[in-house]
Amino acid sequence: MSTPPFDSAQGRLLDVRHLVKDFPQSGWFRRGAPVRAVDDVSFSIGAGETFGLVGESGSGKTTTGRCILRLTEPTSGEITFNDTNLRALSGGALRQARRHLQIIFQDPYSSLNPRMRVGAIIEEPLAIHRLGTRESRRARVQELLTLVGLDPADVRKYPREFSGGQRQRIGIARALALEPSLIVCDEPVSALDVSVQAQVVNLLLDLQQRLGLAYLFIAHDLRLVRQICDRVAVMYRGRLVEMAPAERLFGSPQHAYTKALLSAIPRLAPGQKLERIPFDGDRLERLPLREVGPGHWVAVS
Repeated sequence: MSTPPFDSAQGRLLDVRHLVKDFPQSGWFRRGAPVRAVDDVSFSIGAGETFGLVGESGSGKTTTGRCILRLTEPTSGEITFNDTNLRALSGGALRQARRHLQIIFQDPYSSLNPRMRVGAIIEEPLAIHRLGTRESRRARVQELLTLVGLDPADVRKYPREFSGGQRQRIGIARALALEPSLIVCDEPVSALDVSVQAQVVNLLLDLQQRLGLAYLFIAHDLRLVRQICDRVAVMYRGRLVEMAPAERLFGSPQHAYTKALLSAIPRLAPGQKLERIPFDGDRLERLPLREVGPGHWVAVS
């Protein structure tokens, strides 16, 4: 696959090149070839940028994010963060690098330890990395709770005592504890009530402006992606089929799958008919990404 150039003026922060992840088939009757969840994926993210990764469930979005953080080990490919080859790191060096890359999980109910108090949950990354004294860590926890819009007096409470939106704010506070420069946002609002989704998204945008964060924003809500992302990549069956600045991709999609995906976005105009564009994935060819416009890459021949 042709490697897309980096087209952000903000400076290169993360480079992913030819990323592959295979999962072995397991079970008594599943001894065939491995399942390829991520297939030759390449992209870059700039400092302070929000890069969207979209596609249907099972397209490989979350696996891509987890491979970047090495929560899931890639099969092959290169992952470079701030000129450091993350795949070459292990032990203490990898743990040190992870200070600068964090993740916000999709489900705020399962991502927090129900047996730990909120203060301990947020303090845990600081304790693992042996940063500061106990007093300074606790002061940092108070600061983080305030930063995400929660009451610092709630440090003694358990996750079950909070709403879903508040739990996700706790997860955000935990992700910010080590002052990262890149956060993988894995469907961060999809498990929340619609009434609180906008509040959490606005918090993420505010934190990005205040702290200079870059986001890899994994989502299936295309309207939200269009609103907040600078560039967007579309995944289908583990491969990137289109990548472009957000407004260009939504305004002038080129790949058949992207067109079909965008045609599913609900229309707000009263009485406007939703015209779905059909897509036959069985006829999809494995084609390289080629540039069809400034920063606009499409899998075409």
